[in-house]
Amino acid sequence: MKLTIYSPEKTLFDGDVTLCEVPGGRGRFTVLSGHDSIVSTLTAGEIRYATADGEQRLGIRGGYVEVKNDVISVCAKV
Repeated sequence: MKLTIYSPEKTLFDGDVTLCEVPGGRGRFTVLSGHDSIVSTLTAGEIRYATADGEQRLGIRGGYVEVKNDVISVCAKV
């Protein structure tokens, strides 16, 4: 899957991942390959994602996420 995390100032991450867990507006959820399309608000918390180099974490203050066709786009306040 392709994950892009950006803030209003810059791109924070852009690469391939095997999973992405986000603090959704109605609770945390994990995105795996083949996930249904979704748009959700994000609350303050932590984005966790797994790359070929291991697990990464990023603290956020809120934002939005869109998942479509194994592409995850996150606009986050950090």
